[in-house]
Amino acid sequence: MKRGLPVSVLGAGAWGTALAVHAAARGDALLWARDSELLAQMRQRGENTRYLPGIELPEALRLEESLSAALRHAAEEGLLVLAVPVAGLRELAVALRHGWERGDARPPAALLILAKGFEQGSAALPHEVVAQELRGLARAPEIGMLSGPSFALEVARGLPVALVAAGAPLLSQCAVRALHGGAMRVYASDDLVGVAVGGAVKNVLAIACGVSDGLQQGANARAALITRGLAEMARLGHALGARQDTFMGLSGMGDLVLTCTGDLSRNRRVGLQLAAGKDLQVVVRDLGHVAEGVYTARTVLELGRRQGLQVPITEQVCALLEQRTDARGALEALLAREPRTESETGDAP
Repeated sequence: MKRGLPVSVLGAGAWGTALAVHAAARGDALLWARDSELLAQMRQRGENTRYLPGIELPEALRLEESLSAALRHAAEEGLLVLAVPVAGLRELAVALRHGWERGDARPPAALLILAKGFEQGSAALPHEVVAQELRGLARAPEIGMLSGPSFALEVARGLPVALVAAGAPLLSQCAVRALHGGAMRVYASDDLVGVAVGGAVKNVLAIACGVSDGLQQGANARAALITRGLAEMARLGHALGARQDTFMGLSGMGDLVLTCTGDLSRNRRVGLQLAAGKDLQVVVRDLGHVAEGVYTARTVLELGRRQGLQVPITEQVCALLEQRTDARGALEALLAREPRTESETGDAP
């Protein structure tokens, strides 16, 4: 059933395209991209062959390269979805502010962020980046995040998925109205920090699991990494102000399990390739998509140390990414740690 809530998705990568495809089946959806060549190909071929090949774009989905037009589409009571990587969030937020200040459109009721990670340099979470750039704006939208275990290809194919929209009640209501239905369930959460931290840290842990799988360490090792990785995630999140129970939900355990085990996981693939001895720059280049864990690991480590926490899995992922050890050495370093009680802070597999 159509819900009638206008949705503008900014960013035509795999996840942005998949969510726009789903939103178009629910209501009035627009997909924006700054790359005019990509948009021309999408219009000509009826699919996003660069980022989501094999998925037919619905005729109801409007494709747009004008940011002003995308803002007008979601103005007033609509939902604006930011589907760009963390590295591009601040620039886009500045462009949004300028557009609203020029009077291109009135800000929407809600702004939903899909990016997962920490901004390099500032260590800000995605919602913090956007909030900083929109601070003081008259009638600023409610800012929140959409997270959870979700491979873009499966969402685009209409397979079942459960997500969590984190933010103020108005934000969650808009997300549910626009996206909940069919094969997609959208749950609400008011723990924005917890949802954001879970989405960021799980990508780093997925690299570790990819390394373990690439070294053929078995299912026992993978289960240990996921479990102790969840402990690392929850400790850091709690130190940053999140609720512990959030990490047992969709944006914590759910997304962690998917990203650490699924064959479609980009970050796990990075770990697999590093275990095979491939150069990181080559791995990232050949991936064709952003693997946020590569850029988030150092920030997670620094935040953990700043909070007085031990994050041994993240520490070894950083050592591997920074070429201070190899895959086998990272594994041996974890195994060589002193024994501890399971509940002790800083425990590791």
